[in-house]
Amino acid sequence: MISSLYKHAIITAGEKMDRIYLDYAATTPVDPEVIRIMTNYFDNDFGNPSSIHSFGQSAETALSKARKSILEHMDAGDADLVFTSGGTESDNLALRGCIKSPDNLSKKKLLISPVEHPAIANTCSSLEKLYGIQTIQLRVDKHGIIDPIFLKDNIDADTLMVSIIWANNEIGTINDISSLGKICNDHSVLIHTDAVQAAAHLQVNWEALNIDLMSFGAHKFYGPKGVGGLLKNKSIKLTPQSTGGSQEENLRAGTQNVPLILGMAKAYELVNEGREVRNLRLIHLRDMIIDGVLKSIPGTYLTGHPEKRLPNHASFVIEGVSGQDLVIGLDMAGFAVSSGSACKVGKPTPSQVLLAIGIPEDLARGALRVTISRNTTEDQVISFLSALKRLVKELRQKVNYK
Repeated sequence: MISSLYKHAIITAGEKMDRIYLDYAATTPVDPEVIRIMTNYFDNDFGNPSSIHSFGQSAETALSKARKSILEHMDAGDADLVFTSGGTESDNLALRGCIKSPDNLSKKKLLISPVEHPAIANTCSSLEKLYGIQTIQLRVDKHGIIDPIFLKDNIDADTLMVSIIWANNEIGTINDISSLGKICNDHSVLIHTDAVQAAAHLQVNWEALNIDLMSFGAHKFYGPKGVGGLLKNKSIKLTPQSTGGSQEENLRAGTQNVPLILGMAKAYELVNEGREVRNLRLIHLRDMIIDGVLKSIPGTYLTGHPEKRLPNHASFVIEGVSGQDLVIGLDMAGFAVSSGSACKVGKPTPSQVLLAIGIPEDLARGALRVTISRNTTEDQVISFLSALKRLVKELRQKVNYK
């Protein structure tokens, strides 16, 4: 049952015209140029790329150009790109596709980090139940950084794949995927990375990453929802998870969503323009948030690495408050943020990511994630910091926090 406080927040949200969105790790608005590109393929060049007539061939040509554009911008000319519905499907295709491949049926062990997105963690749990796969949790430090020695020591002849998130969605920590990938390469073990958050802010150089498979989704970098990709080495054989037609080199049956794919290609092209300058500005605003929160609100702690973190990502745990109450209260005040906890209204559950990095359960319930964008301003940050300080004080008074 939705609480009266939350109902009020929903009603209030629709009435406010000056709301400030600070949840860009969840999703981003679609770039106007991306919308323009997509519109043409919804109502003009709308052919099915599998058709042999001119309408279909026009769509197929556009599809090929989009694939080439993404591969070039990821420095992945020698790799394959499978278009999917987003990061979750890409993660599933990578893990399930490898596990069920005839070449890999004899290997039964996966190594993943304890700070993975549910698209990885829950998929591994499913594979354990369905196919008897053994999942080994890698060791992380208090910032969520993978221990490379532990990784190396736990790879053996039965290990099929390692899957490690590049940049964490909850705490913003960036792992050194290139170094971890080299360890896997040296032991002839496949490595996959979930780059859904990373692709929006970090330069992807496929060859330098030393990986075999990489997942990404368009809606994290100002593209449309419902489309993403799986990048893979050509030598890797995957078992398709949907069968039917021969689309995507027989790896994903079904008519390709041409407008969304072209939108993703354009969005990725745009996000690569001026990345370094844009990231410097994001880091400045991010650090304003981090410094402002830590200095003005006692009993507040940064989660994730203080330096090796996404340029737009600030995350905290705050004593004496509930993350759920913070999100609802800030929403009522005109700010859209999220909690690091997998909160369900009426039954908040502490985040497994926060627990994995050693944060006590009670403190983990007070998680807050603030993520900014190219459109965020200093005035918005200052306004948010003021509102957060006021809200935390109010919430703490209700529970007699001292």
